[in-house]
Amino acid sequence: MQQVLWVGIGCKRGTSWQLIDWAIEQVFRENQLFTGAIAGIATIDTKASEVGLIELCHLRNLPLKTFSAEILRSVCVPNPATITDHKVGTPSVAEAAAILAASQLTSLTIFTFTSVEELRVRFLVPKQIFQPQGQAGAVTLAVAQALNTTSITELH
Repeated sequence: MQQVLWVGIGCKRGTSWQLIDWAIEQVFRENQLFTGAIAGIATIDTKASEVGLIELCHLRNLPLKTFSAEILRSVCVPNPATITDHKVGTPSVAEAAAILAASQLTSLTIFTFTSVEELRVRFLVPKQIFQPQGQAGAVTLAVAQALNTTSITELH
């Protein structure tokens, strides 16, 4: 099984790895994606030390790729959020991080991308927000796949 899918994650400080893992399982089940195809987790650099993300990556043996708000801001995403822009300096964390990680660019220059096709990425799952009643934390999640890899139909 090729690991070709990147999961972009935004989360509130203190969100548990269990909640992040549950959100991933839900999204992958609903979209008929195989969790074994996950290449890694991507997020904003200010979340690089977030315990829940670190624990999840350790437990699933996945790399954690991080991007600065400036880089994330340069990506044209389908669902930008003004509140996210005000809080962290970019209108998208989950979608932009998934797209950038899946693009597999080794060096990033700051410019506005007009489409995900330019990055050779298939945007599979737009951001979904998980904030279960009675639980601390919240997760925003999106999924992208590099276009130069196995087609998504082969992952089912």
